[in-house]
Amino acid sequence: MIFESVLVSSKTKKTAAKKVIKKTAAKKVTKKTAAGPTAASKRTKLICISHKEDCDGISSAALIRQAFGGDAILVDYPGQMEALNQVVSDEKLKSLFICDLGLSKKTQDEFVDIMTRLRKNKVSVTYIDHHDIDPAVVKALEKIKVKVIHDINECTTVQVYNAYKSKLNDHASFVATCAAITDYMEDRPIGSKLLQIYDRQFALISATVMTYNIVGHQREPDYLQYLVEELAESKFPHDIPNTFEFAQIQVEKLSQMIAKVKVGMKTMKNLGYMEILDAGASGAVNFVMGLSGKDVGVAYKERVDHGIYAVSVRGSKNCKVHLGKIVNLLATSLGGSGGGHDKACGAVVPKPKIKQFITELNKKLA
Repeated sequence: MIFESVLVSSKTKKTAAKKVIKKTAAKKVTKKTAAGPTAASKRTKLICISHKEDCDGISSAALIRQAFGGDAILVDYPGQMEALNQVVSDEKLKSLFICDLGLSKKTQDEFVDIMTRLRKNKVSVTYIDHHDIDPAVVKALEKIKVKVIHDINECTTVQVYNAYKSKLNDHASFVATCAAITDYMEDRPIGSKLLQIYDRQFALISATVMTYNIVGHQREPDYLQYLVEELAESKFPHDIPNTFEFAQIQVEKLSQMIAKVKVGMKTMKNLGYMEILDAGASGAVNFVMGLSGKDVGVAYKERVDHGIYAVSVRGSKNCKVHLGKIVNLLATSLGGSGGGHDKACGAVVPKPKIKQFITELNKKLA
C-alpha cells in the first residue's frame, strides 16, 4: 500500500512492489546462506570408545552402533587415555560413549578431568562399565552430568542392551548373551534370562568362536572394526566368513600352550605364574591357574613398545579375595595401573617391577 501514493500506473506499481519484495527475499536468502558455514561447524559426530581385547568390549561397540550409529574407536587399557585425549579436541564431537574400560587409581583423576572438558564443550557423555570403580569417581562424573551406567553384576554389553533395547533389534539379545558368557557372567540376573532365550550349546560355541577371533586379531584393528560392523548388522558368528576356521587355528595354538605351561610355570605359596612369549597372556592364564593347583593364576607378556608387562590374573571359585581391587591398588603403587572383577582382572606393570608385583600379590593372598 505504500507505493499507491506514487503517481505511476498501477502496473508499474505492482512491478515495483514485486521487485522490492524479490530483493528483500533475496537479501534474506543471502543472510541464511552466509550462516551456512556456522551451521556446518556444529557438533554432529558420535563416537564409541570401547575395549578391543574381548567379546564384551567389541559387542558393546556393536550395540551402540546399532542403536545410535557413529564410529567406534577400539583400544586396550594402556591406550584408553590417549584415545580420550584425541577426541576431547574434536570440534565435531557431539556424543561420546565409553564402554567396558575400567578405571584405576592411576587413571581415574585424568579421566574425570577429560570428562569435565568434554562437558564444558556441551558434549554428551555416557560411561558404561562393570568393573569395580571408586564411588567418589561416580559422584564426580554425575556432578558434571556424565551419564553413568554401572553395575558390577552384569557385563557391559548386557547393560548396553538393557539400557537401549527399545532402539535395538531382537538379535541384540544374542550379542549380549555371548558377551555375558565370555565374561563369565551368564549366571547374573539379566544375563541368565537372556541365555534362556537361546540353546545353551549354540550360544556357548558362538561366544567361544567370537572370543578366539577377537584375541587372535588384536594386531589387526581393521578386522576388529569389521567384527563390530558385522555384529551391528545382526550377523551370527557362523555368518561371518572364516570365523570357525580361524577359531580352529586358535584352539590348536592353545592346546600347544598346555605343554608350555607345564614346563615354564612357577609357583609361590598362593599363586602360579608364568611369562608368556608367543601368545596372549589372557589365553594362557587359566591354564596357569589350573595346572599350578593354586587358587590364583598370573600370566604376563612384555609389551616392548610400551616398556611394560600386560598382566592377566584369574581366581578359582575358592579364591576369597576381590582380585580386581587388590590388583588396582598394587599395580598403581608400582607405577602401573589395573583392576577388574573379583575373579578376573588385569594390570599394566612397568617392566622392572613385575617380580615385585608377583611377590606382593602372593603376600596379599595369604
